[in-house]
Amino acid sequence: MEHIEVITSVQRRRRYTGQEKARFVAMTMQPGSSVSAISRQYGITPSLLFKWKKLMQDGGVTAVEANDQVVSVSDYNALLKKVKQLEQMLGRKTVEAEILKDALEIAQTKKYISHMPLLPPNATNNHDARCIKIERVS
Repeated sequence: MEHIEVITSVQRRRRYTGQEKARFVAMTMQPGSSVSAISRQYGITPSLLFKWKKLMQDGGVTAVEANDQVVSVSDYNALLKKVKQLEQMLGRKTVEAEILKDALEIAQTKKYISHMPLLPPNATNNHDARCIKIERVS
């Protein structure tokens, strides 16, 4: 007769250590065993065991413990280089924005100066303003 397991209560999710995960994966790689058999024996879903197996093949115990993908050192270094380039570009753009902000303030100040009337303080009408003479002083 076959053993049937009946779950009658809600259980919390089981947390496995990296060593336990590596042990389960090692069991699936032994001759004559399968992921399905090991998952049934230890009450682990096959999809989880397949995930651990893939992580173990890609990145070893570190990937299984972290439960995440592991990238190669060359990919990591390439990404660091890209981050450094982007940080440099961001720095240049920040300086550029500050320069443009300062230039805008200067331009607005000059704009106000250019709108100021160029009339002498004692000019009373337009005729006086048009008749201003500029003489050369030696």
